[in-house]
Amino acid sequence: MPAAPAAGVEITYPPGVFIATTMERCSSTRFGAKGTTMTPRMPTTLVSAVLCTLMIAAFAHAQSAGAAAPPGGLDRTVLPIPEPKPPLVTELDARNTTPPPRFEVKAPAKAPNVLIILIDDMGFGQSSAFGGPVQMPTLERLAKGGLRYNHFHTTALCSPTRAALLTGRNHHVNNMGSVTETATGFPGQSGQRPNSVAPLAEMLRLNGYSTAAFGKSHETAAWEVSPSGPTSRWPTRSGFDHFYGFIGGESNQWAPAVFEDMSRVEVPNDPDYHLITDMTDRAIRWASSQKSLTPDRPFFIYFAPGATHAPHHAPKEWIAKYKGKFDQGWDKVREEALARQIKLGVVPAGTKLAPKPEAIKDWDALNSDEKRLFARQMEVFAGYGEYADAEIGRLIQAIDDLGQLDNTLIFYEAGDNGASAEGTMNGCFNEMTYFNMVPETVPDILKHYDQLGGPDSYPHYSAGWAVAGAAPFAWTKQVAGSCGGSRNPLVIHWPKGIAAKGELRTQWHHVIDIAPTILEAAGLPEPRSVNGTPQTPIEGVSMVYTFADAKAPSTHKTQYFEIFGNRGIYHDGWLAFTVHRAPWEFKSRAPFPEDKWELYHLPEDFSTTNNLAAKNPEKLKELQGMFLIEASANQALPLDDRFLERTNAALVGRPDLMAGRTSLTVYDGMMGMTENVFINTKNRSFSITAEIETPKDGARGVIISQAGKFGGWSLYVKDGKPMYAYNFLGLNTTKVAATEALPAGKATVRFEFAYDGPGMGKGGTGTILVNGKKVAEGKIDRTQPNFFSADECADVGMDSETCVSDDYAQGANAFTGKIRKVTIEVGPVKLAAGDENHLENARLARKGAE
Repeated sequence: MPAAPAAGVEITYPPGVFIATTMERCSSTRFGAKGTTMTPRMPTTLVSAVLCTLMIAAFAHAQSAGAAAPPGGLDRTVLPIPEPKPPLVTELDARNTTPPPRFEVKAPAKAPNVLIILIDDMGFGQSSAFGGPVQMPTLERLAKGGLRYNHFHTTALCSPTRAALLTGRNHHVNNMGSVTETATGFPGQSGQRPNSVAPLAEMLRLNGYSTAAFGKSHETAAWEVSPSGPTSRWPTRSGFDHFYGFIGGESNQWAPAVFEDMSRVEVPNDPDYHLITDMTDRAIRWASSQKSLTPDRPFFIYFAPGATHAPHHAPKEWIAKYKGKFDQGWDKVREEALARQIKLGVVPAGTKLAPKPEAIKDWDALNSDEKRLFARQMEVFAGYGEYADAEIGRLIQAIDDLGQLDNTLIFYEAGDNGASAEGTMNGCFNEMTYFNMVPETVPDILKHYDQLGGPDSYPHYSAGWAVAGAAPFAWTKQVAGSCGGSRNPLVIHWPKGIAAKGELRTQWHHVIDIAPTILEAAGLPEPRSVNGTPQTPIEGVSMVYTFADAKAPSTHKTQYFEIFGNRGIYHDGWLAFTVHRAPWEFKSRAPFPEDKWELYHLPEDFSTTNNLAAKNPEKLKELQGMFLIEASANQALPLDDRFLERTNAALVGRPDLMAGRTSLTVYDGMMGMTENVFINTKNRSFSITAEIETPKDGARGVIISQAGKFGGWSLYVKDGKPMYAYNFLGLNTTKVAATEALPAGKATVRFEFAYDGPGMGKGGTGTILVNGKKVAEGKIDRTQPNFFSADECADVGMDSETCVSDDYAQGANAFTGKIRKVTIEVGPVKLAAGDENHLENARLARKGAE
């Protein structure tokens, strides 16, 4: 008889269902319940001979396939767990026996639900639970009922942190050395997670968990986010049964580009709509459904709101709560945060503030307009952070109301990296100006003072607030290795698994340690093989040992860091790092061999204020050598400090759906084409030819558009007349408009743009032709050289999310005629001499790599 079933798989064999084990039994007896022999009903006949043959064959096949469970129980190191071979039935009449039980993989008994909450772009010193000015009562509640960790680290950038969090492997091992939009052709930087790195969600799903993700997902290769896929790295092909949120680095929270599973969905055209409330409602509904229908099955929820990444979008009543609370400025806010941190005990007594980077001005040196604007920017950010925490509180309360909070293992991470300094020195009314190297002045932004945080803005705060948000440290997001760039607050809450309440844990840990912690808490082993692929071992270490022992020595001894050439190494209390390029700088400070490294001994210097590089050059050299070893072992070499150049696929050798193409034909209803899967019209001449049909009473609406209110273009019909609008970064919009209405019936509408060039971001002349006849012409002074939008897309037949032009309404701009097809044709990119050098250097580098 087969081996006893292991925990999690129930297999018993009812009367009349048998496994033959010997030729003798098959030929002479028939088995009854519990293996008792029974007299055959008839002599051996052709039927019984066939049955015996089948049983012997089945037994031999089962033996060769290793169908029996391994000694000691179910083998969960190979996923999915193989189904047992079905028993052979010898009873002819179904009424004389019962079917075998259904094979089902269940999670280990009493395995906890798991909830990972990940706030975006929040520094160590910003949440109230860690002494910051942003009130986050939900995080405080969980901290009082669980544990605070004050030596927890991320990678210093979002996609890399999220990939590491969701797999337990270092970010370069995930091929996620940077964000997906800046992937290159090198291993470690390709933006495509290998099959040998199975996600945590897949491990849990194949072990009997229900799994869902809500909010931001920034781990799918940018060129794979299209209807053509491949979809193997989309959330629902990465272990999540369900996904609701956005795929990319950021999203307009008032008018987001949302996917449900793998389909684009339109959000309500409601002035009170906000994505965080929407995703919270969805998460509550999903968790309630799971516990209603399958109460004994644990769930895994990954809840990752867009907050507090730019754009900083919050309801006005939440922003109003902070009116005047930052008028004292960022220097004073840093000091106040440190005092609270020491009082809370999350920072040791005697800790000093690390000196600000030289580029950050003293608050007292600012003029009145700067102070007024910058204080407002922080009010918006703080309101956004508290609002997100309140929505998370609704989710926590819903889990409590379901009776599940005690056995839900919660990780609340206040930041996937340090606070973001990508707003540069003045901040932004529209963050896309940063990515297009178009600086905004304080007077420019002040024109939009009352709009900041609302649906008519796409804002980011000044870098001074990011440095303040890192208190007591000095640096910010992107500065890998520095505590300001990589140290983030972590709270773990699990009443059934953690007896301690409100305690601090000081062990040094990294985001790759979350996955093994969950596996250990759930009683699950690390898998050796997943979906037929042998697995790269998990590199993180479990943190479960810290739950009951505040004084246990740290088990995470060594960790490298690297983002855009900023790099560092931690080893057994020592930290060495170098700032190769600050986030507000577009060029690196020095060649890699000439970088200046810093050295700190963290047990004696929590805030990294005492640089020991000159006093202890031997230790620094040792750590630099260790960095090279770790970086090489984890695919972090070669280093790549290019930044905006990496947004251009041709420069860096990553896949491009449009590579080599000079034309693209699209059709009515094709929606949601991101910039990475749509033909690039920037820095070149191009044409758009639309074959349409106009009703007798005229047409209106959008024929084709790309992006929206904060940068993009649209070819549309207003009052029956064709028009083209170019929206430059939401700062000004130029329209080329015909004066005559389109004729009824079939027509060809063509827009031609003659680019001025050479160089990037130049203007040009736009011309509209109808059936070959010129009907309008106009000058467009400037164009966007690098990005239109991080989330808004190209659409045929309408303009989804926000609108490029104010000539039509959001949610009500579909073309009322018929669109047969639209063809976009592009000429050669007209680059300046320096740009050509970039292209040639990239070509030679790729040739050398080959």
